[in-house]
Amino acid sequence: MGMTMTQKILAAHAGLHEVKAGQLIEADLDLVLGNDITSPVAIHEMEKMKVTGVFDKDKIALVPDHFVPNKDIKSAEHCKCVREFASAHDITNYFEVGEMGIEHALLPEKGLVVAGDVVIGADSHTCTYGALGAFSTGVGSTDMAAGMATGKAWFKVPAAIKFNLTGKLPKWVSGKDVILHIIGMIGVDGALYKSMEFTGDGIANLTMDDRFTIANMAIEAGAKNGIFPVDDLAVSYMKEHSKREFKIYEADEDAEYEQEIVIDLSTLKSTVAFPHLPENTKTMDEIDEVVIDQVVIGSCTNGRLDDLRIAAKVLEGRKVAKGIRCIILPATQKIYLQAIDEGLIQIFIKAGAVVSTPTCGPCLGGYMGILAKGERCVSTTNRNFVGRMGHVESEVYLASPAVAAASAVTGKISSPAELGL
Repeated sequence: MGMTMTQKILAAHAGLHEVKAGQLIEADLDLVLGNDITSPVAIHEMEKMKVTGVFDKDKIALVPDHFVPNKDIKSAEHCKCVREFASAHDITNYFEVGEMGIEHALLPEKGLVVAGDVVIGADSHTCTYGALGAFSTGVGSTDMAAGMATGKAWFKVPAAIKFNLTGKLPKWVSGKDVILHIIGMIGVDGALYKSMEFTGDGIANLTMDDRFTIANMAIEAGAKNGIFPVDDLAVSYMKEHSKREFKIYEADEDAEYEQEIVIDLSTLKSTVAFPHLPENTKTMDEIDEVVIDQVVIGSCTNGRLDDLRIAAKVLEGRKVAKGIRCIILPATQKIYLQAIDEGLIQIFIKAGAVVSTPTCGPCLGGYMGILAKGERCVSTTNRNFVGRMGHVESEVYLASPAVAAASAVTGKISSPAELGL
């Protein structure tokens, strides 16, 4: 029996000719990632291990992105710990405030991840890099510590589900709607510890930003990773952003999948995940009036340039509804600068939105948009668990940038079509 894309990558990094689902392997790592919340724990674990150095200062990335610029003394202490560790070990890829961004947008932009890599990160949405044909997955801080020390990690080889995407998305429907549709279909544990492998002629109609969004939320279906085949668009992206050599792995024709799901992209509609799980999805035609208090457009899921362009198309010449707070967070400094150059930031501010420095802030209830009791937020983030963005009696509705922007204008969950777009 042949191997899937993920299995081929893992076999190569384990020095094996083949691997099978369920097999335990030790694999070499191309990159180890941590942020300002998870890195301090890993750093303290390394101290307990009495490790004198890191395995490769060029293969570790430390990105303070959750509570930066620091929101309080505790977050300042966390960032100081990471900063001092990066300095002590001469970490090449440490990104201070001013040059940082949300980690899962920043690393591909900086060319630190390419096709064929094995990447672990002490953040669950590390699975984002599967959009480039890499195996990337989130781990705990202890595994991050071991990875920084040894350059290796243990994995159980995942079984796989094949998602055959066909057709082309309708207007205003994006990668966020695709992954919300899938999670609504299979549930938050529908791909538990499996590889979600995307294929089909429909992939050619998805932008790289669509693919990053879809891979980013694979974890919300319980998946170990999500991964896309490497086509001309992915190759072009990597050549533009990275000087590293990459290796393309393709699934064997006789690769074994536990399940195959066919999705015709042309049939999909704008989709919203209602509280309090990403699987609790409804399409716009199934939604009655839901009045909201806040809109957040950004995060590692939907803070890229395409997302901001879509939001700007909806908001241009319009105003955020009175009483609604609309918070927009470009995912990196480079994206922020390009949004300024394209006039997107001016559109947002004229519409009555506020634009923030790159930060994960509101997504995890950190800062820059905490919800009070009873408040509702339409957000382009990835999780809507109880208390995720603030009070346990607040509500988060996950949506695409198009729906989020339209909702900011109307003050209730809305599609661009309701604005005549």
